[in-house]
Amino acid sequence: MKKLVLEGSAKKIGIQHGLNGKNEVLHSLETYEKLFYGYRQINWKEAKEIALHHLNAIEKYDFHLIEEMEGVAEGAGVDFEDILVLNTRSEIALAGYKGPAFSDGCTAIAVSPPLISETILGQNWDWKGRQKESLLTLSIKQKSKPDITMVTEGGIIGKIGLNSHGLGVCLNALLTDKKSNEVPIHLGLRGILNSFTLGEAISKIKDGQIASAANFLIGIDEGKGLGNGMALNFEVSPFGIDSVGENEGKLVHTNHILSDVIKQNLSDMNEYKFEDSMIRKRRAEQLIDFAISSGDPITEETFKIWLSDEFNAPNSINHYENSFVPEHRRMETVFSIIMNLSKRRMLLCIGKPAEGYYEEISL
Repeated sequence: MKKLVLEGSAKKIGIQHGLNGKNEVLHSLETYEKLFYGYRQINWKEAKEIALHHLNAIEKYDFHLIEEMEGVAEGAGVDFEDILVLNTRSEIALAGYKGPAFSDGCTAIAVSPPLISETILGQNWDWKGRQKESLLTLSIKQKSKPDITMVTEGGIIGKIGLNSHGLGVCLNALLTDKKSNEVPIHLGLRGILNSFTLGEAISKIKDGQIASAANFLIGIDEGKGLGNGMALNFEVSPFGIDSVGENEGKLVHTNHILSDVIKQNLSDMNEYKFEDSMIRKRRAEQLIDFAISSGDPITEETFKIWLSDEFNAPNSINHYENSFVPEHRRMETVFSIIMNLSKRRMLLCIGKPAEGYYEEISL
């Protein structure tokens, strides 16, 4: 998997991304052009028009994100609107439209004090298998903001990763019936990773700033000794946020809405909630509880086992493509990531962890 080291102004960071990740950017554009049209009957011109509705909100949120996307477009030799579409792809794909529904699957897990002394986040990202060819690891060094190490799709400037202040984030897509023209999910993820503190990260996603629904599992270890970390699940929406899940050092989220507050304003459109998302959530919780009751230490190696779990396959934590569901819902684990925020360490497996291996990504 290609790793890009990006440094300088927002525009320069974007140009380096587009220039050195051009093949991955073009692959993403091809994937989403086919996907939008095949499942939503939205052509690329219409996708650009939808994406442009978010432009004003992004400019107000952080103009440097606009400059970085402009740089990606310049480096890759495509239009700015093409890159804007990629960064708005969840809003185009997941919210506010009728007809066949498709979404990322994902199982995200966090374990932190008081359960263990470290703070560890892990997740499988489930999506269309062909997007393995678009994956990039970005190491971003930017002025007046934390350094970031992030796994993303070519052309998308915010996704799953951690920063030099020990703050990390995972993503669970939520499929709903409403969206707004505010900040797209993936740029909200970048806003989190641009934050120095947990409080700053939360300020980037509250009060309806995010255009569509998702769950952001955010963790931080402030690095002042063992036991000085925390993880929180925030379901975000155009109508505000809510913190969900247990508070005893363990958190799990998959792809259905947990918050009664969020459900007051949005309908959960996940048609496979019970036979897929809910089972993955319960299974992950079961694995954590079994480790606790057995007295086994919970480490990065434990996360590897959990994320490789095949219970209820193909709809398992280690997700396989399910040939018995409609094509638009045939997702598989594209990558698996473990982030030890206490040690500032990232482990990454491309493809299904039950079939592959994790390698450490230097930060």
